[in-house]
Amino acid sequence: MFTGLVEEMGDVAAVAKSTDSFDLTVGADTVLDGLKLGDSIAVNGVCLTVTTFDDKTFTVGLAPETLARTNLGDLVTGNPVNLERSLLPTTRLGGHFVQGHVDATGTISSFRPDKDALWLTVKTDPALMRYIVTKGYIAIDGTSLTVVDTGPDGFNVTLINYTQPKIILPRKKPGDRVNLEVDILAKYIERLTQPRAGAPITTNFLTEHGFTNQGAR
Repeated sequence: MFTGLVEEMGDVAAVAKSTDSFDLTVGADTVLDGLKLGDSIAVNGVCLTVTTFDDKTFTVGLAPETLARTNLGDLVTGNPVNLERSLLPTTRLGGHFVQGHVDATGTISSFRPDKDALWLTVKTDPALMRYIVTKGYIAIDGTSLTVVDTGPDGFNVTLINYTQPKIILPRKKPGDRVNLEVDILAKYIERLTQPRAGAPITTNFLTEHGFTNQGAR
């Protein structure tokens, strides 16, 4: 679990592709502090497991599903990436609950300066827009942001001056892909309000499965 508050920008140090694997090595500083093998680090909002590390870099492996659903397969040596370590029970939750499980990618449509702020418009699959609401949360390349406006196939956010130099989004350009993770609460609510599959839970169902007024058997 993450907060969407990027701790630092790292740089892709190496990309190792083969027919059976895809390994990504990232140069970093802050996220290496206290790092252990098997720890989780969000790279551009994707929760990945550290397989090796030294005092300057860490390496993660990408599964085919990850490559298909995210923009990590687009990375080349030298590209900057957003990095965040998984949160601790004592962490201040300044962003929102981010799982690091990317739902889809979107495409940057435009940037628009607004005094010292920067507006960013992202286009994405209309099917994903059902989970994206005005003033709701969205994680873009792992950065927790507030949605300002929505449309049938896109939305926009605004980046304050303080945030802009600390994340990779202002370095991108229109047409670039970004990773999107919607608020998990929206998907749970949708699931809970759908008709249940199979037979409804009735008194007979409970009795047949050993549940009585005294509780479970």
